[in-house]
Amino acid sequence: MSANLTAFLVHWAITALSLWIASHIFSGLKFSSTGALVVSALLLGFANAIVKPLLIVLTLPLTLLTFGIFLLVINALVLLLVSALVRGFKLSGFWTAFFASIFISLLSIAIGSLLGGDTPATTIQMPHNGVWL
Repeated sequence: MSANLTAFLVHWAITALSLWIASHIFSGLKFSSTGALVVSALLLGFANAIVKPLLIVLTLPLTLLTFGIFLLVINALVLLLVSALVRGFKLSGFWTAFFASIFISLLSIAIGSLLGGDTPATTIQMPHNGVWL
């Protein structure tokens, strides 16, 4: 249980850090307080876990037609949804959300890989007698 909580808190902190850095790079992305930043990071994680898969399923034909490029639009829409729900989180428009979501995703991946997160706890080993079944 403790390992799951630690992984959740690390992922939350990485998302919050990525949002904070993005707010300094993109002039159309602003947070009025640290609380708004922390709540936005938490809500963005929940939206990515719950709302984003639903949007992907609903727009699957369009996503396949565009060879997955429409997923970038879904990322921007999820970020816009979070900004609409959190008081103190302002986005100036769709294109700011579009490019900021790409930046936040790439930065989160980079920070997560530097911290060495998401390593599996177990490994698959070949049986000693060479037979898998």
